Amino acid sequence: MEKWTQEQYEHYLRQKKQQAHDALNLYIDVNAKDLQNECEPGSKNITAACKAMLAVMLEGDGFVVEPKVRSRIAGKLTIRYYVDNLSPWRRTWVQAQEEAEALAAK
Repeated sequence: MEKWTQEQYEHYLRQKKQQAHDALNLYIDVNAKDLQNECEPGSKNITAACKAMLAVMLEGDGFVVEPKVRSRIAGKLTIRYYVDNLSPWRRTWVQAQEEAEALAAK
C-alpha cells in the first residue's frame, strides 16, 4: 500500500476541522501518532503527518505538546486547532509568527 502524501494528510485534517466546526466544537486536539494510525494503521509515515499538521495551523492555534526537536517532527506532536473560525482569510500560524518576530526586531 502506498504511503499518504503530506497533501492527503492536509486534506484529511481540513475535513476533520470542518466536521468539528459543524458540530459546534471550539477546538480539536490532534496528535501526530494518533493521526497517522487513524489514516494509515501500521505505517511509518510520521514525517508527512507532522508536516501536514504544521501546514494547516492557523493564527491562534497552538501546541499542546511541542517536540524538543527543531523540526517538530515527532509522534508526540500535539496541536490544538481552534475551529470556531475557519475563514480562508485567517493568517497561517507561520505568517503570524513571522510578523510577530519582525515587530519584535524593530
